Amino acid sequence: MIDYSKILIANYPGTQWTLNGDEYSGLTWLDSTPKPTQAELDAAWPTVAYNDDYAQVETTRRTQYEAQSDGLFFEWQRGTNTQAAWEAAVQAVKDANPYPPAPKAKK
Repeated sequence: MIDYSKILIANYPGTQWTLNGDEYSGLTWLDSTPKPTQAELDAAWPTVAYNDDYAQVETTRRTQYEAQSDGLFFEWQRGTNTQAAWEAAVQAVKDANPYPPAPKAKK
């Protein structure tokens, strides 16, 4: 389902609008700039959704790095663990949290 509010927030920062419900028909454009068409917003959705999913993976990875690999990094730096142990922990986080596939370009 297309999330028009996410598209508007991401691609039209600083504009004024309201959205009643989840449909384009509920969009009231209050800004002096031209109102985007439904087709324009629909076309923007794959990229906005991808960017949102990508950011979620980044946040999850950051949290898991702190919990699972950062300590091993400092142990490696102090000489009490190996670089291989740290790199394995980093790779485990990456493997558990893959990035989403990039949206396909429209021709």
